[in-house]
Amino acid sequence: MDTKYTLQDADERGIVYVRPVKVDDLPDEVRAHAGGLETLYAVHSAQGEQLALVKDRTLAFVLARQNNMVPVTVH
Repeated sequence: MDTKYTLQDADERGIVYVRPVKVDDLPDEVRAHAGGLETLYAVHSAQGEQLALVKDRTLAFVLARQNNMVPVTVH
């Protein structure tokens, strides 16, 4: 949880994957910061490494694009 990542660490082609994550499935320390939300959105590298966890899908896409990445939705 304390490891710092940047979206620049993502796949060399710049593709990152955005997927919904149920807050109930997350560790206690993350749930404590979820602010009552039921779903968060994870941004992952092509290798599956979680790079970010944000409050909504739009923010995940904006974050990826601001870091010159191409976001793709995963179900």
